[in-house]
Amino acid sequence: MTPAVDGATVAEDVHEKADVVVVGSGAGGAVVARELAARGKDVVLLEEGGFFTGKDFTGNPRAMIDLLYRNRGLTMALGRPPIPIPLGRCVGGTTTINSGTCYRAPDYVLEEWAERYGVTGAREPDLRPYFERVEAELGVRPVPDDIYGRNSRLFERGAAALGYDGARIPRNERGCLGTGVCAVGCPQDAKQAMHVSYVPRAQAAGARLYTRCRVDRILLSGGRAIGVNARFEGEPGRELRALARHVVVACGALLTPALLERSSVPNPSGRRGRNLHIHPATRVGALFDEEVRGWEEVPQAYNVHHFMHEGIFIQGQFVHPALEAPVLPGVGAVHKARMASYARLGSFGALISDESAGSVRATRGGWPRVTYQLGATDARKLARAIGLTAEIFFAAGAREVYPGVHSRPVLHGIDEARALQHATLPAADFEMMAFHPQGTARMGEDPRAAVTDSFGRVHGTPRLWVGDASLFPSSCKVNPQITIMAFATRLAEHLAAEL
Repeated sequence: MTPAVDGATVAEDVHEKADVVVVGSGAGGAVVARELAARGKDVVLLEEGGFFTGKDFTGNPRAMIDLLYRNRGLTMALGRPPIPIPLGRCVGGTTTINSGTCYRAPDYVLEEWAERYGVTGAREPDLRPYFERVEAELGVRPVPDDIYGRNSRLFERGAAALGYDGARIPRNERGCLGTGVCAVGCPQDAKQAMHVSYVPRAQAAGARLYTRCRVDRILLSGGRAIGVNARFEGEPGRELRALARHVVVACGALLTPALLERSSVPNPSGRRGRNLHIHPATRVGALFDEEVRGWEEVPQAYNVHHFMHEGIFIQGQFVHPALEAPVLPGVGAVHKARMASYARLGSFGALISDESAGSVRATRGGWPRVTYQLGATDARKLARAIGLTAEIFFAAGAREVYPGVHSRPVLHGIDEARALQHATLPAADFEMMAFHPQGTARMGEDPRAAVTDSFGRVHGTPRLWVGDASLFPSSCKVNPQITIMAFATRLAEHLAAEL
């Protein structure tokens, strides 16, 4: 295996030459690097963050967020209200800090991408072999009984009582112990995030990995991509210049368009950085008379998909007490009493697929400036999603529910939950967060309407590719990791044919 080079230890400038340089080691970049290296191609993989594994993960949220998250967890979409979007900044990207949830994009989404946006070769039958390949690599399976705990079982009971369809969540894990700290790094390395799966396999096949290495610019010559310039985090002024026959950008939907923009890559469609979709969400808590002990299971183990046709998706989201305390309602003795009842708290997340769209632009310093405003239609959808989550909790026996709504911090019964489902609330009334940014380099065959073609080639700039969720023409409706990986596998197959 080719060992990783830690940029913090590099003492002199580095010059590389390869078939392909891949920028970013998350769900897209790691897959592209591994698939190409396995085909005998010469690959350089660059990652801005450090390389950490289970031995580094202490389970302490504050320390691990500082270590693993971009901007220490405070990456924001500016709007009313500002919305935090947690992103990984480490080898493995956000796969290192997610809950291991693995859904395929629904068939009807793939059909929409074909019919409405002109994406070719990406309907469900086309992508099925790529989905199957990725799932086999990661050991994807539904959550087993031994790590399926009371938080999930209670919610499942409530959903069944109301006749709402749900299921155990498929996850990428081998030997999960249910320690409940997925969001701050799996200490057993059981979660098959990219840093313990595709990246080591890429290295074993000969790919060269540089960490703590920020790409400043894509190099262009004669209108085509020829490599990248990057800076190491360590010794001041130390740089990497990597020349390559092809460049794949897989920095995620917030960083990818900013890198393209600051590299002066042509934007013939005018769509680059536009069309940002996220999954606006609110965590909904519930207090039970019985103990729940939600930390003794997988945080994200069960979902209710009954309302997917409305763009509403409800799934587990149990959090550490240090993250629970700031959002639990009440002050003084009331808040203290609720925190003292932490063992009796349940928690699920209410997510929506948005019709609203934001944008990403590069600042003068080259960093992404993200703006997003939740529209009225999506605000109504989010209120309904929260109300449905609360209703399920009450049907499961909850005494009170904390919906994450400023104007209604505590719900006391199922009638209040049902009223919330029909409420019209301003966006600023929600204690919102968001996940899974996508769409900022939309794919499609028409260069007047899309940033890349159906396989990720950037329109107007030969030998430059995009390989992450930026490609999605609209929200993929579910957690996107597996869909990103399937498209990245497909991209690598087509890129390899051009080498």
